[in-house]
Parts: sequence; C-alpha cells; structure tokens
Amino acid sequence: MYVASVTESEARITLETLLELSNGLTDESSDTRSTLDDAGFSRAAEASEASVQRVTQRIAAMTPFLTELPDLDIDTAAAKVTEELIEIPITPSIVDHGGVGHHIHWTPATAKFDDQVMADLLMALAQEICDNGTIRFGRCGADDCERLFYDATRNRSKRFCSDPRCASRTHTADHRARKRR
Repeated sequence: MYVASVTESEARITLETLLELSNGLTDESSDTRSTLDDAGFSRAAEASEASVQRVTQRIAAMTPFLTELPDLDIDTAAAKVTEELIEIPITPSIVDHGGVGHHIHWTPATAKFDDQVMADLLMALAQEICDNGTIRFGRCGADDCERLFYDATRNRSKRFCSDPRCASRTHTADHRARKRR
C-alpha cells in the first residue's frame, strides 16, 4: 500500500502525479499504471487492469475541475475536493511496515486500488488547498500548451509545464522577437 504523503516532498510528488495523470489524458501520452508505479504507489504494478482503468476514469472525471483549479477561489476548490472525498471510504490509520517508520494510510488494507489511489491524491490536494489555496497550481505559459503544473518553487515563479520544449520554444521566440526590434 502507498505511504500517505507526510513530508512536503512526498506531497509535491503526489500533486505532480495527479496533474501528470490529468495532463496525460488530454494529450494521450500517459500510462496510468507506470505513472503511479513511478510515483511510489506500490500496488500499481500488480493492480488489475480494471482497477487501473477505474483510476483513469476517475481522473478523467476530475480533469475539468483540475483545469479550472488555477482560477478558483479557495472556497470553491475546497467544496469540490470535499465532494470527491465524501465518495471514498476513508479510514485513516497509523501503520509501521516496510522499514519506512510510522505513517498514515488513508484507506484500509482491503480498499480497492482505485479508492486507495484517489484517497492519497485527494488528501494531498486537500492539504495543499488548506495550506496554500490554489496559488501553486498553474497552466503552462507556452502559447500552444494547456498542460497543468504544480509550482513548488519558493517564490512561485514556475511558468511552464514539465515538457522542456515549452520553455525552450517560448524563450527562443522571445529572444528572436527582441533581436528583431
């Protein structure tokens, strides 16, 4: 079972995973299972195809909300996340296994994989909204990209998604425009 986000770094990874899954649905570049496995969801490798498909469907259902998230006020965002959380059988417990020390599991060991994943993603999103509102969520600044990102920089200066081509294209275009002047 996945270790619930307890550190700032783990919370960032969880939020980035949520947005990566959502972005992958819109540009069809994502493999849900490998994205979750890479992010540390230990049950991802052996989860049934049906469970992984349910995660994909649930992320797809959330994508319109995630797309609006950078523009939402905290009350609207909090209400939507609360609606989503109500749908999941959350039963928090403190466990110690796998040599990682005591940590929180949001769902029981018997939870369906998709409920466990969604609980982890939504609890990280809920904590971020409580801590910082929606200010750290953004849309790529490249003209031809609408991908979402989570800005973990200290001064909230991130402008582009994780695709390095977006920043490169934009900076090159800006440079060429300055040279023409």
